[in-house]
Amino acid sequence: MKKLDVIQKRVFTFESLEAILAVWRFQNKKIVFTNGCFDLLHLGHLDYLSKAADLGDILIVGVNTDASVSRIKGPMRPLNDEKGRAMLIASLHFVSAVVLFDEPTPFNLISLVQPDVLVKGKDYKAEDIVGYDIVTAKGGSVETIELVEGYSTSAIIDKILKST
Repeated sequence: MKKLDVIQKRVFTFESLEAILAVWRFQNKKIVFTNGCFDLLHLGHLDYLSKAADLGDILIVGVNTDASVSRIKGPMRPLNDEKGRAMLIASLHFVSAVVLFDEPTPFNLISLVQPDVLVKGKDYKAEDIVGYDIVTAKGGSVETIELVEGYSTSAIIDKILKST
């Protein structure tokens, strides 16, 4: 199988994810979930996602669709389209699955995944994270990860705009 095919197979729909979740659950895999826009993949994203992956056996990443990113970040975003962003995240060897979602929050995706561990950055309080209630009700944990200072897509865009 070609390398690009391997990466593409890690990008799931809600429906196809449901089938693989059953396999992973049967194998007693510890499932970790996180989400984000991941517009320009940078060191901060890599650090964050690798630390999230360290918390379990399977890392599922919800990626906002283009329309969702525009609603959150404004009409000039995203810079990279959803297919490209999903494929870049899926290319990371420690990411097991990527799923695009269009809703304002990943609540429906978290409801489907039922992760053992829900992860966001330390800029969130655990109890304020969407899905906290779902995960803790089933005995799972909600973890926050320290972010790498100085790395954000917005900061990169600002730096580029200031230099022009």
